Amino acid sequence: MKYKVKRKQQVSKGCFICGTENHESLKTKFYELENNELMSISTPTPTHQSYPDRMHGGIISAILDEVIGRSIMILEPGAWGVTVELNIKYKKPVPLSKQVKATARITRNTRLIFEGTGEILLEDGTVAATAYAKYVKMPIEKLIQDTGGDMSLMIDDETPSPEEVEY
Repeated sequence: MKYKVKRKQQVSKGCFICGTENHESLKTKFYELENNELMSISTPTPTHQSYPDRMHGGIISAILDEVIGRSIMILEPGAWGVTVELNIKYKKPVPLSKQVKATARITRNTRLIFEGTGEILLEDGTVAATAYAKYVKMPIEKLIQDTGGDMSLMIDDETPSPEEVEY
């Protein structure tokens, strides 16, 4: 099914999943869709390998954690998710050097906590992994204040946002 892209989410410089200046990063892009789901698009490289030509399960869980945790920004643009619980079910191996999509949505949202589900989709649409997660909401200012870090959030203008995506 095809969905219109409403907005491209910001990325950061150093993040392992989306970092534009992290050489080990997946360089993942995030798109808010018309159905209020978030989609990420990544292309894993040999750096992300476990067994030969397969993405490491920890990387799969990191992608799912990131896409579910970011999905709250569709409903509450100032909120970020800090992981409380993450449960993954691995169904199929994820090959390297091929585009991987992940989708996520919010299933429960309260004042302080939200829950969501997501899945990793292979190029042919097959579900490779599913996840359920719970997060505490936190503003980005609080996250960087606690660490003294600089998130350096930005829209990655080098990769044009598609008008629609399919899954």
